[in-house]
Amino acid sequence: MKDFKSTINNKSASFRNNKEAMKSLVNELDGYLKISHLQGNEIALKRAKERGKSITRDKIAKLLDKDSPFLELMPLAGLKHENGFGPGGTTIAGIGLVKNKLCIINANIGTKKGGVVDYATSLKNLRLSQIAKENKLTTVNLVESGGANLPDQDRVFNNYGAMFKEMSQRSKDGVLSISIVFGNATAGGAYVPGMSDYTIMQKDQAKVFLAGPPLVKMATNEESTDEELGGAIMHSNLSGVSDFLAESEDEAIKIARDVVEFNIKDNPIEKINDQNPPKYDKEEIMGIIPENLKTPFDIRDLIVRFVDDSKFTEFKTNYGLTMKCGWAKVNNRKIGIVASNGVIFSESAKKATQFIQLANKSNIPILFIHNTTGFMVGKRHEQKGIINHGAQLIHAVAGSEVPHITLLVGNSYGAGNYAMCGRSFDPRFLFAYPNVKSGVMGAEQLAGVMEIIKVNSAAKQNKKLDKRQLNRDKKNLILLAEEKASIWHTTSEVLDDGVIDPRETRSYLKMCLEIIYKEKIKGSKSFGTFRM
Repeated sequence: MKDFKSTINNKSASFRNNKEAMKSLVNELDGYLKISHLQGNEIALKRAKERGKSITRDKIAKLLDKDSPFLELMPLAGLKHENGFGPGGTTIAGIGLVKNKLCIINANIGTKKGGVVDYATSLKNLRLSQIAKENKLTTVNLVESGGANLPDQDRVFNNYGAMFKEMSQRSKDGVLSISIVFGNATAGGAYVPGMSDYTIMQKDQAKVFLAGPPLVKMATNEESTDEELGGAIMHSNLSGVSDFLAESEDEAIKIARDVVEFNIKDNPIEKINDQNPPKYDKEEIMGIIPENLKTPFDIRDLIVRFVDDSKFTEFKTNYGLTMKCGWAKVNNRKIGIVASNGVIFSESAKKATQFIQLANKSNIPILFIHNTTGFMVGKRHEQKGIINHGAQLIHAVAGSEVPHITLLVGNSYGAGNYAMCGRSFDPRFLFAYPNVKSGVMGAEQLAGVMEIIKVNSAAKQNKKLDKRQLNRDKKNLILLAEEKASIWHTTSEVLDDGVIDPRETRSYLKMCLEIIYKEKIKGSKSFGTFRM
């Protein structure tokens, strides 16, 4: 078996054009990420500093091991929400090492809207719960939240409930939640420490109650202080909600680290080093992905720039050419790769189906890489059984039990998105490049189909169409479809776990595989019906 050798010319005009286009998109991504890193207005930040409180990202840094990587997740959730609290919502979430154990960190930004949960934050919390459950990861909550954002209550209410159910089920399965309460935790925010396996409260700062003094006064006519209702000392001495009373923020974080060290059964990871780096320069990824997504490119040129030693051992090299399948390693971890390399033909689907079965027999996780407009259509292809072959592939993806990681690098349309393990097929992690487009079909195709339907409908009813209005409607529909297919819309709706700089592909995959290989991998031995 021969490994693929890249022949990219980094001096060509097309490479330079692609690189400039991708740089522009990465700059746009960086601009959005910069906004997501804002942790409240100057007044809120100043007030926190005066009270001796660290801001959220500083707390995370104290909690994590020195030099630990931090895989931040969903930093642009809510990016395009008109009435939301900005990209990322009011929580910072990610995965890092605490006492050499991989943990999810879910940290309320108390200086941003009081840590109140808007719709985007509730979506983010639900996704974090899923990641924690599937990967058996302890969650450390840094709590300072006023509960649900009341104008969003109709959309947040059920998501909040589902999050609490997930916390309970993880606890039942031995996947722990640890909460450190640094400030007010009100209403729904109070149930996070209340339902955690371990809860730490900071003296004179933590206030955990279902209703504060004003609401209690209104509801029961009872007079009370914050401390009497929900102070750290009260919960430590009387209610029992607090398991540990910390004198300071630093002590609270130290206690949490101790809890992780003594109560998490995972094997410790001393350090995540970069082993066997690629021979090709990762900077070249920027010029490989075409500026125009309609332009074909060889997906293998991308693969060899993030896998170990740039070695990609291909399966069925000369069959089903629009699907590339093979084996590689990332940071010395084995992975199978299924990469769409254009429209999916019957042969491409059959090849990927077989490869997924083999990966399950060998207990090897699979990386799905998207660049497809979907399955091939047309009379000849329908007669050859494209539906059967596509169904086989979807059965294989749905029935596969090895962990899946999904990476979107170009187009991801139609049933091709499903067949390549899109969001609805629950990959363990899903990341996307800033050039990605996804949806039922391309904007021009969608508008064209709608135009044909309108024309045919008018003809059947003997109606005359205003061609100018028809063209205006078509242009407006194209603009709307482009907006909805944009990566900035889909990431805003938490349809991925993050938009990434293509040059950081290996770093993200390296961390994901470290998480996945934490547990024993076992593949499926049976699948849904393959229509032959």
